[in-house]
Amino acid sequence: MIDLYYAPTPNGHKITLFLEEVGLPYRLHPINISAGEQFNPEFLAISPNNKIPAIVDQQPVDGGDPISLFESGEILLYLAEKTGKLLSKGLRERAATLQWLFWQVAGFGPMLGQNHHFNHYAPQPVPYAIERYHLETKRLYGVLEAELQKHPYLGGDNYSIADIATYPWVASHPRQRIDLADFPAVRNWFERISNRPATERAYKLAEPA
Repeated sequence: MIDLYYAPTPNGHKITLFLEEVGLPYRLHPINISAGEQFNPEFLAISPNNKIPAIVDQQPVDGGDPISLFESGEILLYLAEKTGKLLSKGLRERAATLQWLFWQVAGFGPMLGQNHHFNHYAPQPVPYAIERYHLETKRLYGVLEAELQKHPYLGGDNYSIADIATYPWVASHPRQRIDLADFPAVRNWFERISNRPATERAYKLAEPA
C-alpha cells in the first residue's frame, strides 16, 4: 500500500498516472497547497522541501519499516523498480528513459513552471521574464518534437516513466502559449497518452481535489 500526498498539479499527476497504470494499491491524501498545508509539520516530516508529491511505502520490498520519499522523479524511479514496470531492464532503453526523465525534472518542468508563473501568477507583468520563459518553453518543445519524430515514446518504443513525467506538463500547453499544431509528433504522442484508460482515471481523481 502506497500513501500518496497529492495536489492536482503536473507533478502530482505524475504519480497518479503511474499508480493507475500499474494497478498498485494506494491511498490519496490531498494537500491543499493554497491553504499552506504543505508547511504542516506532519507533511514536512515526509517532504522536507515542502512540495508535493510525496509518498510513504507501507510495504517496501526489503520487508523493513515504511519508507517516505519526496521529489517526483525519485518517486517514479522507486515505484518503477518496486513493481518492475514502466522502466526497461535493458541497458540501452533504461539509460535512454532515465536521461529523458532527468531532462524533464531538471529542465522541462522547471522552465514551464516559470512560464506559468510569469504569465499567470506574478503580481505585476515582467515582459523580459514572460518572453524569456516563453522562448525557452518553445525551445524545449522543439527538443521533445525531435525525439518523438524518431521514437514513439521518450526513450524508445515503450511507454515509460519518462513519458509519465512529461505528459502532465504538456497537458498545460494552452497556459504556456504553445500550439501543438506546431509540434505534430508531440501532439500525436500527447493524444495517444490522453486516450489511455489509466490517464483518464488519473485525471478523474483530480476533479474533487
